[in-house]
Amino acid sequence: MGREARCAASWGARSGEVTVHLDSTELTVRGAFRARAPLASLRDRRADGDALRFRTGAHEVALILGPATPRWAAAIAKPPPTLAAKLGIAAGTRVLTLGTIDDDGLAAALATGTSSRASLPATGRCLSGASRCGSSTPFVVSVVRPHRAACPERCPVHSWAATPPAGE
Repeated sequence: MGREARCAASWGARSGEVTVHLDSTELTVRGAFRARAPLASLRDRRADGDALRFRTGAHEVALILGPATPRWAAAIAKPPPTLAAKLGIAAGTRVLTLGTIDDDGLAAALATGTSSRASLPATGRCLSGASRCGSSTPFVVSVVRPHRAACPERCPVHSWAATPPAGE
């Protein structure tokens, strides 16, 4: 999500000018006062004119966001994207893997696509078959990213390969 706005706000008995940051799981307020609330804890969410209003815990909250209020209300109501969506994997997306996927969440996300096993060098190579593509960008398990972003040919294939951590 990554929304941020400077606005007037009231959070229970506290009020003042703040910067509000909305990410996929939490709303954070900094400025005249500090507050945090997991999105799952927000109740009675509604756009009320220029204000976004909701309850969290025992507190009534109002963020005076002006014309952006409806967009913020929609963003707060929208469930966070799945890992598969974040990685750009949909049904039918070709996913190539190397090695063992030990993370259940990652395995589930990869299972969304059409999976196949690959025998690749540890650093990985472009799997699209594009003759001019020389990308050998390594993909580290802890930072899984789509190959397409690193490929100068903008290959249509998403590929992930795992390299062992240094020293192993």
